[in-house]
Amino acid sequence: MRLSTVSAIALACLLTSGCSTSTPDTALAVSPETTSAVAVRSGPVPASNVGAAAPVAGDPHELAWAGPVPGGQPAMQMQAQVQSQTQALEPMASSAGMPVPGERTVAMLVPMPPQPQPEAPAAPSSRSRSQIYSQKFRDAKPINFGPISPRSHAVHGVDISRWQGEIDWAKLRTQGANFAFIKATDGGDHLDPMFKTNWKRAKEAGIRRGAYHFFYWCRTAGEQADWFIRNVPKEVGALPPVIDVEWNGESSCSQRISRKRVLEKIKVFADKLERHYGQRPIIYTAPDFYEDNLTGEFLDHPFWLRSVAAHPSKRYPNRKWVFWQYSGSGLSQGVKGKIDLNVFHGSEQQWHDWVAAKAR
Repeated sequence: MRLSTVSAIALACLLTSGCSTSTPDTALAVSPETTSAVAVRSGPVPASNVGAAAPVAGDPHELAWAGPVPGGQPAMQMQAQVQSQTQALEPMASSAGMPVPGERTVAMLVPMPPQPQPEAPAAPSSRSRSQIYSQKFRDAKPINFGPISPRSHAVHGVDISRWQGEIDWAKLRTQGANFAFIKATDGGDHLDPMFKTNWKRAKEAGIRRGAYHFFYWCRTAGEQADWFIRNVPKEVGALPPVIDVEWNGESSCSQRISRKRVLEKIKVFADKLERHYGQRPIIYTAPDFYEDNLTGEFLDHPFWLRSVAAHPSKRYPNRKWVFWQYSGSGLSQGVKGKIDLNVFHGSEQQWHDWVAAKAR
């Protein structure tokens, strides 16, 4: 071939050629914040679909990267023709005796359609209505409660701690655990070693759950509240936090303080939790402690009462209650050994209404 023909072909190739540049996305390193007791759990972050912007009507470059054209020709093969109609060529420069473009034209890439992103799991809502399972629990030491039996109540649940070990939460739910109160903390420095696992798995099983704190009378109420807040997350759909107040003769903190001091400490602890979680805490107690300290007190707080030998109306006269712990010797599939059994004071509809009003 003659040089003029080669030059012409080379020039045409250069006019229609281009280069594409892309910069890889830079991943931002995230340093998870943790406490000394509980590592903050990270969940899936929903990704937003960002589609390509629609071309502006009348844009002279629109057809150059609009995709296939009639006749089956790729859009890039039509680029030179469109460019000749819509824009002037850049000034030419010479190199090695051969004219080349002064600046190389950057070919634009055809936008890829947005890829579908998986939806993040919906956070549990305080207004959602979970299925209520009828109770199938047994009792190693059954009690005859007379005409008002806990079995006549519609909504049953459990409370658990490290002593139940590994729990099959999905199985436990189908046995009648529609709610669960999970041991979180004691005093000002003890975290139940199974709390994180139980808190996570109970939620995965669809069980309404709340956390409880066993109160020590030899520690200040403020530091105990801080310890609970440090370890129990604020979470949508969680039940109100619980303060477990009873005399404890089985630990180093076995002192019995005056009724006045008891009431002061409970109030400081409960008020601090209410400010943090936005929920009024539930007070759990036993008959002897109630008689010594709580008769006629905290009338604006929901109560969870232990009464394993008689109906609460007999052990706590005139006290309104929301939860009744009626057994400490329950048996259930999904749990090895004994488990505490509880009921909610109301119908299924009243349960849903209470959760919608109280769960955050």
